[in-house]
Amino acid sequence: MAIAISFTPVSMNAAQYDECIRRLQMAEAGSPAGRSFHACYGSEDQLHVFDVWDSKESFEKFGQTLMPILKDIGIDAGQPDVKEIHNLIKG
Repeated sequence: MAIAISFTPVSMNAAQYDECIRRLQMAEAGSPAGRSFHACYGSEDQLHVFDVWDSKESFEKFGQTLMPILKDIGIDAGQPDVKEIHNLIKG
């Protein structure tokens, strides 16, 4: 079952987000299996993230790569808000 995950970090700026993306790409995890949608939104000094994943297991596997990167950059992602998706319309 597909899930929606939103992160509302205490603080995450554009430089931190861009560095996270760069490191994920270097780790060959920039487009992880199971993630069908990713968006980063908000003001440049207070960004949030919204993802759609095919399963909690896929997200947790990606977290094994993501979480050490976030810690190293100094981002406290907090607790993600995870919800089942009722309907998804693409395009």
